Amino acid sequence: MSSTIAPIAPSVAAPPGLQRMNIVIVGHVDHGKSTVIGRLLADTHSLPEGKLEQVRAQCELNSKPFEYAFLLDALKDEQAQGITIDAARVFFQSRLRHYLILDAPGHIEFLKNMITGAARAEAALLVIDAQEGVQENSRRHGYMVSLLGIRQLAVVINKMDLVGWDRGVYDRIVREYGAFLEQVGIRPSSFIPVSARGGDNIADRSPHLDWYQGPTVLNALDAFRSEPAPTERAFRMPVQDVYKFTKQGDDRRIVSGTIDSGSVSVGDSVIFYPSGKKSRVKTIEAFNRPVVNRAEAGWAVGFTLQEQVYIPRGEMATLESQTRPQVTTRLRVSLFWLGKEPMVKRKEYLLKLGTARVTARLEEVLRVMDASTLDATDQSKVIKRHDVAECVLKLDRAIACDLAEDVAATSRFVIVDDFEIRGGGIVREALSDRQASVRDRVLLRNYKWEPSIIQPEHRAEKYNQKAALILVTGESEADRKGVAKALEEKLFSDGKVVYFLGIGNVLYGVDADIERKQENRLEHMRRLAEVANLMLDAGIILVVAAAELTQDDLEVIKTAVEPEWIETVWAGDTVTTDLAYDLHLPGGALPEAVDRLKAHLQDKGIIFRPW
Repeated sequence: MSSTIAPIAPSVAAPPGLQRMNIVIVGHVDHGKSTVIGRLLADTHSLPEGKLEQVRAQCELNSKPFEYAFLLDALKDEQAQGITIDAARVFFQSRLRHYLILDAPGHIEFLKNMITGAARAEAALLVIDAQEGVQENSRRHGYMVSLLGIRQLAVVINKMDLVGWDRGVYDRIVREYGAFLEQVGIRPSSFIPVSARGGDNIADRSPHLDWYQGPTVLNALDAFRSEPAPTERAFRMPVQDVYKFTKQGDDRRIVSGTIDSGSVSVGDSVIFYPSGKKSRVKTIEAFNRPVVNRAEAGWAVGFTLQEQVYIPRGEMATLESQTRPQVTTRLRVSLFWLGKEPMVKRKEYLLKLGTARVTARLEEVLRVMDASTLDATDQSKVIKRHDVAECVLKLDRAIACDLAEDVAATSRFVIVDDFEIRGGGIVREALSDRQASVRDRVLLRNYKWEPSIIQPEHRAEKYNQKAALILVTGESEADRKGVAKALEEKLFSDGKVVYFLGIGNVLYGVDADIERKQENRLEHMRRLAEVANLMLDAGIILVVAAAELTQDDLEVIKTAVEPEWIETVWAGDTVTTDLAYDLHLPGGALPEAVDRLKAHLQDKGIIFRPW
């Protein structure tokens, strides 16, 4: 099952002259979503030749009544379990358009899959059973569609044959559900009475519904407005990986990913966020395609750079000439929660947005709403199952994203806990954080940075090590300097390029112009980080000793230095700050502590183990 919200790449090209549109179909379980789609496939002659006859024959062979829902065989478990267990992709076309319809599940347990599907859609069909009427999930799904920013919706009132084509039943559902949708900011284009099993008002008008003068389902689909092509929006490509080649003199470094929106061309100046590093596109590389000079939304593609810069997974590629994304560690979001256990403060969760993966905590609950009743409260301290919340998330490092109203694809995220998707939502606002002033300086630094022609991996091969910042901290009485200097001596004797930097060297050197006051602590940390960044760029292992570093101090340093280059060590028995350290060295014999620290660096791949 898919676990990230991302735009779908075109799998089937639209026929010449036809528009293309992605639609999601949602609704409560057993209200007939799959039957509606199956009927659309059959009535528009979009099935593969012989498919309808094949399914009919299979049903007859198994002594099972034929259902149009069985035509959706993209998911084999659907027929076995009687429910849609994933967001299946179905293609068909009308005279006007080529459609991709996502059949999303109705069961609450599978709601996260519906969200994955709905996040790719421009419009929605929501199916309601005329007999059962508006259900709790009908309201939840309507709210989720609204939350995901889908404003085009048609409501399909199915199984009208089972209520004798009663207009009173239809009118009651229109009043009840129409009022609900109005509360969540959606005005449906139409409420369509149908019998999907009989084909009434699906592609052709029904002889049983002469009192209804509105569109058929197919007419309603064709009446939806196509959104501007993603290629017309700002260029956004979350970086999936950087591929390096070594054989036959091939020294390419290909920055790869799937383009969410916009386009990029050879020669374009690109900036990567949140780092702010800048380069220019040298070539565009695409698998199994002829040489191209331009790539656009939906392409899984890569490009090489004229000036080589270090770009890790999770960065977002943008064009210098276009609007920059938001960069922060604090987000105000609209979030829906699906976990059985409530979302609580102080607990660590994993936030996935694009290709970025970052630890997140619930900082503040601003407002909580029950998606099925729209009852709201601003008194809640936790977010319970099926709640929709406006809240603030605090991230342990900055990410790049967009606001939902700007670029929807790069505003959507999911929350993972214990390897399962527990919730998701959209970014409403990028809030200021303590590192904002530092980040602005770092972005300018990286924008103006003159990279060396020697690549970091070449230095690593030469020195038999990776550049790293080892922060050795601890309470005032702990022997931090002893540990740090002993580590320097040990690594130097092993042939490593290593340097010890005491915090005093910085305080009375590059920091000599600022007073040692608490209000200047952020600037002290920023300057320490800038000194470290220069030495790390040279491929050095830098060992720094400083007393009682806090998590805030570390976050400032991580703003200026690549977070994956930093290792934190707490020396001493008692931990006196909130620092989330990587290794704890209780008081004891110095040689044993240094051996543990060296083994830790080997395990992390910073110093390479001998063959």
